[in-house]
Amino acid sequence: MTPVRIVGIVLVVAGALALAYGGFSYTKETHQAKVGPFEFSLKEKQEVNVPQWAGIGAIGLGVVLLVVGGRKGK
Repeated sequence: MTPVRIVGIVLVVAGALALAYGGFSYTKETHQAKVGPFEFSLKEKQEVNVPQWAGIGAIGLGVVLLVVGGRKGK
């Protein structure tokens, strides 16, 4: 399997996940404080929304790479 086809598969899967979930979230530690023996930290939940057009574009580009990678390999 050529690297072009692998990238194509990854783009198709990533695009499908983007359309299915619409985004992802992660936790970011923003502040820390130490007061004597006590330690405090503040964590914020960040959300990243993936636009629908980006998911569709990733799937389309992935399909193109799969087709082009398949033709050059033959």
